[in-house]
Amino acid sequence: MRVLTRRDVEAIDITLTDVLDSVAQAIRPLADGTSSNPAKLSVSSPDDSSVSYAMLGRDGARQVVAVRASYRHDPHHDRAELRHYTTLTLYDDAAGLPLALMDCGRIGSLRTPAVSALLARECAAPKARTALLIGTGTTARMALPLLVTALPDLDRLLLFGTHPAGISAVREELAAHFPDREAEVVGDLRAAAGEADVLIGTAGPATPAAVEAAWLRPGALSVLVGYGLAPSTLHRADRVIATSAEQMARTGGDLADSRGVLRPVDAELADVLSGRTAGRVRPDERVFAYNSGLVVADIALGHRFALLARAQDLGTEIPLWS
Repeated sequence: MRVLTRRDVEAIDITLTDVLDSVAQAIRPLADGTSSNPAKLSVSSPDDSSVSYAMLGRDGARQVVAVRASYRHDPHHDRAELRHYTTLTLYDDAAGLPLALMDCGRIGSLRTPAVSALLARECAAPKARTALLIGTGTTARMALPLLVTALPDLDRLLLFGTHPAGISAVREELAAHFPDREAEVVGDLRAAAGEADVLIGTAGPATPAAVEAAWLRPGALSVLVGYGLAPSTLHRADRVIATSAEQMARTGGDLADSRGVLRPVDAELADVLSGRTAGRVRPDERVFAYNSGLVVADIALGHRFALLARAQDLGTEIPLWS
């Protein structure tokens, strides 16, 4: 078993194009059942001081099975005291052998914005030029670099956030990958939303941001990862795409209408990527996309990282079962 520490994973050299390709290749087989992505399991403490998730899946194209485990301890809802640990365990389902055990922090920080970027590539209007990122947390850090990789014709990048350190981190990450690009910080969210062709809501639950459907321009794509988009962007959308309709039904309760009903999903991302259906039908329709975690994306990136780690001589081989 090759064990990759957080430091090992951070040292692995991988391009953003490689990240997008790996994630897209993992999601496509969900359309025909070649891969499997069951809904996540979760448990929390009675006082809500901690929450844990487990996600099991199988990548049929790579013949890899994996378990992603996440534990978050946040007793006082204070970022300084937050403890968050994630691990990914990979097994070679062809050889029947373990592959790797690794810290999943970097993988998680890449796979979620990579899925958002793929949703944008497939569902944005043909002449999309302006993008608005809402939120500056961990999930937002790689959102703009991956988005620009997927949609290189974007020429205006807007950023709304409430944490100065987070804003600086997002702008620095963009500059590290695209020195010629700059994220324009905005204070008037309504005006920025009205100018955006692509909106990505990655903010935390305490955000004051809540973009309403009435603010959006014709043809706008709204991608929800965390918070920042009001339920009206879902219910008044012309088309709804989800990474997983089942997971949206489980975790999208805050988007339900006054009757507790969610707007039905028109298509899943796997069907779009595989060419079974279109991400959008008309240039002027408003599309809402729900990005929930897909463990097959973790598997694909984890497997790619494991191969790169071996090639770059990173990690430690441990005879765990000898």
